[in-house]
Amino acid sequence: MTDTETLNVYAQKAQDYADLTVEGTRKDKQLLGFLAALPPGGTVLDIGCGPGHASGQIAQAGFRVIAMDPVREMVDLAEQQNGVSATQGTFDDVTSTDCYDGIWANFSMLHVPRADVPRHLRAIATALKPGGVFHIGVKLGSGEKRDPIGRLYTYFTEPELETLLGDVNLTITDRSYGSDKGLDGVMADWICLRAYG
Repeated sequence: MTDTETLNVYAQKAQDYADLTVEGTRKDKQLLGFLAALPPGGTVLDIGCGPGHASGQIAQAGFRVIAMDPVREMVDLAEQQNGVSATQGTFDDVTSTDCYDGIWANFSMLHVPRADVPRHLRAIATALKPGGVFHIGVKLGSGEKRDPIGRLYTYFTEPELETLLGDVNLTITDRSYGSDKGLDGVMADWICLRAYG
């Protein structure tokens, strides 16, 4: 994610976003299912970690977590979570091979330009250990557009997302759907998929 306007919104509203998402993360069934699928003591990359709420829960559950976000203000918040090592970076910084037992990309890839999504998913599949667990959450829809506060979104249909994951040999095992109000105050439909390498 390199869109300057999107990054600036998150930088300016980092604490607002942290306050908005903290309660939902505590009750996140997708996160609990993801954690249950990991090997004990495994290593997890939280890419687009935001304020680090999920990273904190991953660490508390006994896993080694590397949190990454392109926004310095978000990294600073994530660093405040016990057991979390946070660094500033984007999907372009996922360059390792067979490194992670799990990768958590929860509503972060939706800010990536559509043309870049296939190569980022290839990098994620490569970075996962064999049998590693991948979680992705995105907003449902089509096309790309800015929301009312200026963030650039790439929307996905379920079949499109299935194809993208299949193209990098990630096998989908779990699906969740919902609708929530985001930082922009607008209700939006979403999908979360869990897949294995």
